Amino acid sequence: MKPWLSQRIKLLVILSGLLILIQIINSLTGALTHFGIIPRRFDGLIGIVFAPFIHGSWGHLLSNLPPLLVLSALLLHGRIRDYIYASMFIIMTSGLAVWLVGRYAVHVGASGWIFGLWGLLIAQGFFRRQISDIAIAIIVLFYFGAMAAGLLPVHEYISTESHIAGALSGCFYAWWINHKKNKRNISTKH
Repeated sequence: MKPWLSQRIKLLVILSGLLILIQIINSLTGALTHFGIIPRRFDGLIGIVFAPFIHGSWGHLLSNLPPLLVLSALLLHGRIRDYIYASMFIIMTSGLAVWLVGRYAVHVGASGWIFGLWGLLIAQGFFRRQISDIAIAIIVLFYFGAMAAGLLPVHEYISTESHIAGALSGCFYAWWINHKKNKRNISTKH
């Protein structure tokens, strides 16, 4: 197997293992859910970092894990570093947005991160206009287009705030990175 591919597979396996291990610990103790985002409470700030890795149940984790892995794999067609930076940006900004404006509840789960990757992959096709990015955006829209329904507040136990904040964070990140690249290209031409 080529090193390029094996590094990406290893990263996705480690991510899956970490999420499963955290869910095992949470299932046995029930203590980790308290590390979710609790809007507008100082002790809820820690959840910005930890909430995407904690899930309320096995069903919650198993519904989030496949789209997280597929969307991560699609973003990993580029550099691993770019994936990590994008994920960190999405996790931090969407988590902060949920902390600032989310309804009072304990928000946990990777759905904000998932919607961020979703928004980023679609927006990259629009902003970059490279064949590979457009093809990925079309694939994401085709296979994950139904995710748009997750932006509507239809269930009180689903953090629609995380979905919306994640999608906006991903779109903004795609615009921001493209804007920086264009500025750099303009300055090198002069």
